[in-house]
Amino acid sequence: MAAQQSQGIQTLLEAEKEAAKIVQQARQYRVQKLKDARSEATKEIEEYKKAKERDFKAFEQSYAGTTSNAQTAVDNETEIKLQAISESYTRSKDLVVKKLLDRVVLVKPELHRNLKKLGA
Repeated sequence: MAAQQSQGIQTLLEAEKEAAKIVQQARQYRVQKLKDARSEATKEIEEYKKAKERDFKAFEQSYAGTTSNAQTAVDNETEIKLQAISESYTRSKDLVVKKLLDRVVLVKPELHRNLKKLGA
């Protein structure tokens, strides 16, 4: 009976070793699957980034011409307005200086309005 118990214990120990080996293989398999999934996800992310970057570059190139055209139009309009302001300044500067000098030099001696009320 001792031999039978010994044989039963030996069988249980072997079964336990086999189960531990199976569990270890399952863990290794799971770890490998996680690594594969991560690397696959990284590849997909990189492909997605590249695709979006290409789309953005295409979008940017399609609208790059319109921004340069708009900038050119704004520059031309600004130049025209600056010329108009310069011409207006050139035409009006003498008249403005004359009006200012006339006002500064023109002195009418009269009583202040508050002083007039007191005297009346």
